[in-house]
Amino acid sequence: MRPPGNEVNMATEPLLADSVVVIKSERRMILYSQGRAFRIYNVAIGLDPVGPKMRQGDGRTPEGRYYIDYRKPDSFYYKALHISYPNQEDRERARAYGFSPGGGIMIHGVQPGAPYDHYAMTEGCIAVTNTEIEEIWALVPDHTPIEIRA
Repeated sequence: MRPPGNEVNMATEPLLADSVVVIKSERRMILYSQGRAFRIYNVAIGLDPVGPKMRQGDGRTPEGRYYIDYRKPDSFYYKALHISYPNQEDRERARAYGFSPGGGIMIHGVQPGAPYDHYAMTEGCIAVTNTEIEEIWALVPDHTPIEIRA
């Protein structure tokens, strides 16, 4: 197990991520550049971690392909990178069941003064420490693709 934010290869460390992968079952987020992992973080995820997000309020972290579409420097949870959920597939799935797909899914820190526990649960977001979100903020540009896997 690699500690949060640990470098994979400092000698060839890229400056910016060109993709992000979250593996929910491992509670891990990996930053990649040119196909090589260069940062790995332990993450907290939705309170119902099994399966894709189906509807607003289900407590699940979505699964699929998205991108970082904007930043919130003044987030309630310190800083946040917004994920482009829901995509077309998510909207169609929710509509088929008569639900709203929800939204507001982000990679974020924790409320200032609150403790961080990567086994804690979110309402569907991906949470890291405030030190880690500072690093992620600098390494992950807007429009970076993010794949969230089971």
